[in-house]
Parts: sequence; C-alpha cells; structure tokens
Amino acid sequence: MRQRVLVVGSGAREHALASALAANGAEVLIAPGNAGTGGVGRNVAVAIDDISGIVELATREQVTLVVIGPELPLTLGVIDALEARGVPAFGPSRAAARLEGSKAFMKRFLARHRIPTAAFEVFDDPARAIAYVRDARRPLVVKADGLAAGKGVVVAATTDEAIEAIDRMMCRHEFGVAGNVIVIEELLTGEEASFHVVCDGSRCVALAPAQDHKRVGDGDSGPNTGGMGAYAPAPVVSRAVHERVMRTIVEPTLAGMALEGAPFRGVLFAGLMIDRGDPKLLEYNVRFGDPETAVLVPTYGGDWFSLLDGAARGDLSGVEAPRTDGAAVCVVMAAAGYPAKPRIGDVIAGLDRVSSDAFVFHAGTVRRDDGAVVTAGGRVLCVGGRSDSLEGAVRAAYDAVACIHFDGEHHRSDIAHRALR
Repeated sequence: MRQRVLVVGSGAREHALASALAANGAEVLIAPGNAGTGGVGRNVAVAIDDISGIVELATREQVTLVVIGPELPLTLGVIDALEARGVPAFGPSRAAARLEGSKAFMKRFLARHRIPTAAFEVFDDPARAIAYVRDARRPLVVKADGLAAGKGVVVAATTDEAIEAIDRMMCRHEFGVAGNVIVIEELLTGEEASFHVVCDGSRCVALAPAQDHKRVGDGDSGPNTGGMGAYAPAPVVSRAVHERVMRTIVEPTLAGMALEGAPFRGVLFAGLMIDRGDPKLLEYNVRFGDPETAVLVPTYGGDWFSLLDGAARGDLSGVEAPRTDGAAVCVVMAAAGYPAKPRIGDVIAGLDRVSSDAFVFHAGTVRRDDGAVVTAGGRVLCVGGRSDSLEGAVRAAYDAVACIHFDGEHHRSDIAHRALR
C-alpha cells in the first residue's frame, strides 16, 4: 500500500523533505507549499498556524504520517492535536517544543542537566538587564525568549549595542511578546556547526553534521539572515567531536526531557560552537534547519519515510544505521532587498536549464496563473549539488546557480569556504 504523507510548510526545507518522501514512493501533500513542491506532490491551501485546518486535512485525506516543517505549529501544539485524533505525526509535543519556543526554558533546562553551554542570565525587567550589561563590560549575546523568525538574536560587541538590543526587544517591542523576557549570555568563540538527530523519545539517529552561513555577504560580512547556504558533512565535527556531542549534549537532553515528563520525538537540531574540539550548545531547534535540510536530504543514505515514521511512532529500532553518501552544498539565491525588505514578483528564468547532478529546492516562490514562477519571499531558491567530494559538490552547485536568473538576485560565492580552506 502506498504511503500518503502530509508535509506542513512552504520553504526549501519542506520541498526537500517532500522530494525525499516522494522518491521513497510516498504520495505527498504539502500545506501550503510553493511553486516547487507542486512538482513533487499536491499543494493544499492550509496555513501553517491553522492547527484545526491541518488536523482536518490530515484526517480527511487519511494520511499515513504528518511531517511538520516549521517551528510555529509545533509550539502551538499541532502534534498533540494530531495525535488526539489518532494521526501519526513527526515532531515534538508542545511541552517538548519549549526547547525552541522559550530560550529561557532551554537555558534553564541545560543548567539543570549540566549540558555545556554559554553562561547566561534571564531578565524580565529592562532596567535590570541594562544594569547587568553595564557591569559586564564585555561582548554579549542578547536573545528574545520567544520565537522571532530567526531575528531575535543580537551579538553585541559593545555595551551600547547590548543596551540598544534590550531597548528594541523589551521597550520598543519589535518582536512582540517574544521580547518580554530576554536571555543575555556570554559570547562563545570558535566554529559553528549544525547537528541534527532524529529521536523517538529515547533513541536517536544522527544525520551528517552540516554548517550554515548566516551572514548575507562573502567572507561572513553584512547582516545576519535566515541562512545563505550550507554544506555537509562539516569536517569541524570530527569523529571525536561527534562522540562528545552525543555523550555530553544529546544523550543528557533526551534523558532529561523524559525525566521531566516531555519525551522528545522528532528532530533535535543542536546549534553548536566548537572551540579546539570542545563543543558547547548555542541553542536547540526542534525542527530541521533551513537551509541545512537541503544538504541533509541528499547525503542521508537511508529511507526517509522509515526514519520519520519510526520517530513519530516512538520506535527507531528497525531503522538502518545512518550513513553519509558523499557531500552536498546548497546556495541560497535571495531576492532584491533581502534581508531587510525583499522585493517580490520578479520572474525566475532558467529553472529548466539546471543539470541532473544538481538540485533546486524552492523557498519563496509562487506560480502565477500564466505559469510563470515568481519570487514571493526573501530566500527564493536553494540551489545545490551533490558529489563524492565537497569540491565537486561546490562546482555542481555554482554551475546550477549560473543557469538561473531573476532581477535583483544575489547570493554568496563562498559557501563551504571554511572546509575548502
């Protein structure tokens, strides 16, 4: 019997997951999807925050599995609502999703379970927060407690920058209620990595370590973005580092969440800072990273349906041991004005010119009534390549990027530069 899967979301992450599931033989629905997902499954116009609409769609279509892409519906309790209707769903419960939904909860959880992370303080009073940074007199990181679409983190090199961040979050309420409480922590140094493990509540399967590129410009210059590209595997995560991450971060987290009555099922995305082989946890996300998923899909050598379904059902024992197949690189092609005020509506040309050794996952795109694919967001496309070597994957990715054009497009030309160097 052919499996029917509902993927919730509209970005490159969801396009990548839908493509992987379809390649494994599943019939895929995507809600709401984008211009690219319409080519691998059926798009359905249900918003990601419409919890009752997602539940009704899943039950009406009699889906075998629901895979939740973005964090918002997870923090709103979509998994709880689906399971209450008897629908298997991949992702953490609302209680477990607090690891991403509240940075204060996450940091206090890490402290309770002695998981290595940056020293921190939590504040709900801006005056106390400002007094703290004045006394600190060192670079700090200021984070909004709640979800802020990836924009609620400020690396403050000076006291004035930290105070400005506090004012924006707590006084001017630029991030709404997400900034009512903030976390201020020490600035860690080293090299970042993205470490994803798929969990069933007690066991987990680790995927290839990846590295994202947050800054908009080459050489890690310019403002932070949601991610301008990624590659996997990331050599900064050596075998020794991998074992240490599992032993000191992942395993204590799974044990701690179970102990606190919120066993973690789904994907746990650990953002790491690695300094001379010593990993510390920057933050947890409770969903696949974007753009990291674009390089995790082509490098995972197993069956994606079995992996996600096993986690959803609380039993990964039958899932084959993970293996990494070659290397993959993806480059984000962004819209004019991104990340500040992206322009939408520009026609995208050249999608049909990309060779078979590359891949294109859509993010901010829609298809017009006349059939043209146009930009509909800041990060428009995630264009990549896979090869036996990282160098080959980089060449394939940038050859594909050169085929595609739209007005105002910009991208980084140095994705994977750390590993190549």
